[in-house]
Amino acid sequence: MPLLDWLVLLGTTFAIIGYGLWKTRVAATSTADYLHGGYVENWRTIGLSVMATQASAITFLSVPGQGFEDGMRFVQFYFGLPIAMVVISVWFIPIYYRLRVLTAYEYLETRFDLKTRLLAATLFLIQRGLATGITIYAPAIILSAILGWPLQPTIVGLGLFITFYTVVGGARAVSQTQKQQMVVMLGGIVVAAVVIVLRLPQEVTFANAVAIAGVHGRMNPVNFHFALNDRYNVWSGLAGGFFLALSYFGTDQSQVGRYLNGKSITESRLGLLFNGALKIPMQALILFIGVLVFVFYQFTAAPILFNQPLAAQVAHSVQAPAWTQLQARWDAVQAHKQQQVHDFLAAKRAGDPQQLTAAKTAMRETEAVALDLRREARTLAKRAVPGVEAKDTDYIFITFVTRWLPSGLVGLLLAVILAAAMGSTASELNALGSTTTVDFYKRVVHPAATDAQTLRASRVATVVWGLIAVGFASFASLLDNLIQAVNILGSIFYGTVLGIFLIAFGVKRVSGAGVFWPAVVSQLLVIALFFASDIGFLWYNVIGCAGVIVLALAHHAMRRRTEVRNAPP
Repeated sequence: MPLLDWLVLLGTTFAIIGYGLWKTRVAATSTADYLHGGYVENWRTIGLSVMATQASAITFLSVPGQGFEDGMRFVQFYFGLPIAMVVISVWFIPIYYRLRVLTAYEYLETRFDLKTRLLAATLFLIQRGLATGITIYAPAIILSAILGWPLQPTIVGLGLFITFYTVVGGARAVSQTQKQQMVVMLGGIVVAAVVIVLRLPQEVTFANAVAIAGVHGRMNPVNFHFALNDRYNVWSGLAGGFFLALSYFGTDQSQVGRYLNGKSITESRLGLLFNGALKIPMQALILFIGVLVFVFYQFTAAPILFNQPLAAQVAHSVQAPAWTQLQARWDAVQAHKQQQVHDFLAAKRAGDPQQLTAAKTAMRETEAVALDLRREARTLAKRAVPGVEAKDTDYIFITFVTRWLPSGLVGLLLAVILAAAMGSTASELNALGSTTTVDFYKRVVHPAATDAQTLRASRVATVVWGLIAVGFASFASLLDNLIQAVNILGSIFYGTVLGIFLIAFGVKRVSGAGVFWPAVVSQLLVIALFFASDIGFLWYNVIGCAGVIVLALAHHAMRRRTEVRNAPP
């Protein structure tokens, strides 16, 4: 990598971290200060911190790849999010502030009992601990691919680095660094979109680029067709996306901890509503960047495998002759595709409907051939390198960045991706440490612990979770697409936790015993559906939440009938 890119990357990264640590240079002296930063943040810091927690490196690495391969329809995943932000602002935040809880799960013991509190906290720790491993793995891919570093040592080094500054700075350092990280991220997104458009041939207008994407079915942000096995449509986005966002932002400590840092209810509410207003446009733009990369590769030969280190391994393996033949076929298809897209633009300029229809059909047919060749390449890679994950969606955008962006901008976009990784992972580690300390250590293991002992335990817990996340990151290469993996993992657990909280907030007559076992049954049901059905993962959030509520109400009704029947005359 050129020196200029190194300077931009390192300068941006260390400036952000240095600013965060300088702003919080007075060490936290209490557990509350360490875990919640002293309740001093304004709505702008909260809003950017909330966005940065969700916008991990996976967002900037995997979402453009999702747009490249599947178009814009993934944006429907976020359609329920703004509604969830309103509900949380009106309903959840006042309850959390009134009780001044350190974690969301403290409230559940007050409302139900200890076992329900620990169940919800345990589900959070499992889900978030695994997801944190994925957020560490994503940027490690980048550093490994670009710099030629071995992947496993890169995972360990990056994970330990993020763990270190999270432990040193606590919640306030996380929030302060995330604010700067999010500004860099938003700027980087806009720069990437502009540069890709400028990289298209001079005669290709923005409208032409959109038209080409449309021919290949990439301009598909809205789908009203209802199907349970369809992951992304308006209905799954509004229903499943709403329940997922309500659970994630309303009950996941990695997010609750961000807005409970606010100095007032108003600041926390404004921060969440800011996130709700900006999230869909931001995700749509990132997806559209992937669509633009797809259009770019209609005019320029794309690699048959975007995972370039893997392609090099195959080219030097016993499968080299077959790889050479496949590469020759690929090159021929790429040249044919470039000619066809120029024919399409000529037909579009001429305004000949018959010629335009023929050009569209030819483009789609050639793209189908190209997809078949890419599948062959992945199959060949698996034969050449046994045990490797050959699907390369997560390498699409970073390969474009390193090959086609000018020096300096490469370093900037790498800084964007690393900033996203650090912000999200640090927030998750802080939440894992606080939940372990407050809900388990302080409540169960050592209730008489002093504040100094609790503070020390929270730092130790953060380190332990950092090590666990690094361990899981070592296995993340087995996953198909990182952005989907994180959301599937969340959907398996979030519905159950949300159901517990909704019963706690809204159905006062249900007891702890009346919600604990329904939650266990609902969680087992969702896990069974995950392994035994093809239901779109967003619906797991609805099913898990509805299962808890329905079973809890049924349990309460049966108990009331029993009490009435056994009551003395």
